[in-house]
Amino acid sequence: MSGGDGTLGRGTTGAPVRPRFGYGTNGLTDLRLDDALGLLADLGYSGVGLTLDHMHLDPLAPDLAARTRRVARRLNRLGLTVTVETGARYVLDPRRKHGPSLLDPAPQRRADRVRLLIRAVQVAADLNAHAVHCFSGITPDGTDDAIAWRRLADALTPVLAAASGAGVPLAIEPEPGHLLATLADFHHLRHLLGDPAALGLTLDIGHCQCLEPESPADCVRAAAPWLRHVQIEDMRRGVHEHLPFGDGEIDFPPVLRALAATGYQGLTVVELPRHSHAGPELASRSLEFLRRADQLAATGPAAQEAAPQGGTS
Repeated sequence: MSGGDGTLGRGTTGAPVRPRFGYGTNGLTDLRLDDALGLLADLGYSGVGLTLDHMHLDPLAPDLAARTRRVARRLNRLGLTVTVETGARYVLDPRRKHGPSLLDPAPQRRADRVRLLIRAVQVAADLNAHAVHCFSGITPDGTDDAIAWRRLADALTPVLAAASGAGVPLAIEPEPGHLLATLADFHHLRHLLGDPAALGLTLDIGHCQCLEPESPADCVRAAAPWLRHVQIEDMRRGVHEHLPFGDGEIDFPPVLRALAATGYQGLTVVELPRHSHAGPELASRSLEFLRRADQLAATGPAAQEAAPQGGTS
């Protein structure tokens, strides 16, 4: 069984590995980072999805290295593991949400995003993070798809080199409305890049419910070889709205059963970026919900489907 690097494996008994839950700091933006981390540790979370943003660990701050060391010590004291996320809305451009993207028509603006991602890789290495999350961005108006895919592949090449050198997987997320929106799109990018070892996948369970033709549990099984980071929330079919658990349509025990069966060892992070106003309450309720769902996944009538039938998968 490997360490906390998001790779696959089983425990020494051959039993499926149970999910390790985290909460995203993009859903706790009204809290200071120290307070957010303390809250999650007190609630019993295993880790945190740390979005690099101005109100927490600002990736553009001149004292980033020193601040990163302080956060690393804080995480260590609290016993929290971490994945670094890069979905801050306005950290690079105060006027354009998620701008500039890796698909921006202007090479210099694409380079700004590349530099941010390389900086995130360094932060992740200093925090001993499981992975660095990223996304493609929306295809600009008037841009041919083939050109957009080439821009994405070219932009990610130096980021993947940095990730490989740092020993931190880069986990790109299929995002509804983006160029890379589905699992099929992830495989298209993977083939364009020559299947680099450093390229992994962020799987958002809600996005699977929203957009993918297969069920979220089937998506987990299909994504297993490339899975490096998982985000989780409730969602409805065809509506890209991150919802608290119980407000959408997802049946979660089969999802958690599938995650356990794959042997995924990274974090499964609650992703509620528009609910910071109720962040502490939702962090508590979310963990209670996930623990109940995981108990059903482990002990319910279908749990035997996840048990190994000799050897490892």
